[in-house]
Amino acid sequence: MRSGLKITTAFLMWGAISAGVPAVADEAEKAPAPASGPAAKAATDAPKEPAPPPSVTVIGAADARGILGRDVRSTAGENMGRIVDVIVDRAGTVRAAVIDFGGFLGVGSRKIVVDWSALHFGQVTNKKESITLELTLEQVKAAPEYKEDAQIVVLGASGTLQPLQFDH
Repeated sequence: MRSGLKITTAFLMWGAISAGVPAVADEAEKAPAPASGPAAKAATDAPKEPAPPPSVTVIGAADARGILGRDVRSTAGENMGRIVDVIVDRAGTVRAAVIDFGGFLGVGSRKIVVDWSALHFGQVTNKKESITLELTLEQVKAAPEYKEDAQIVVLGASGTLQPLQFDH
């Protein structure tokens, strides 16, 4: 039986060598079998240190709310759309908000990106209150449309359009 195993091993090694794959069949025969039984179970059941408790921050209901879907208005009270996404950089810092702007009932609307610092969240805890954008309707209309996986152009509070630069 042992000689049949050697022939099979030799055949497999020849096939592996001719295919350019390093042969390790002889080493596999000599290698000890992995440990099993109570000794192996004891090694994996070694006591683990408990994970430290997570940090906890309590934010009052009157101090914070989600902003996705919230209406955005200009300082003059013009409807600027609603926030549909938030853009963060690689470090996780919030850089901009994506606003669904224009259109009627979702038809003819387009997404634009505005600088996070151009938004003001005065009454954000009241869901009926809108978020204020420090831009005019004309400035927002001039902004290029946001397209996923394309270069992001962020409309800043000063009204200038500049690409958001990231290191690659």
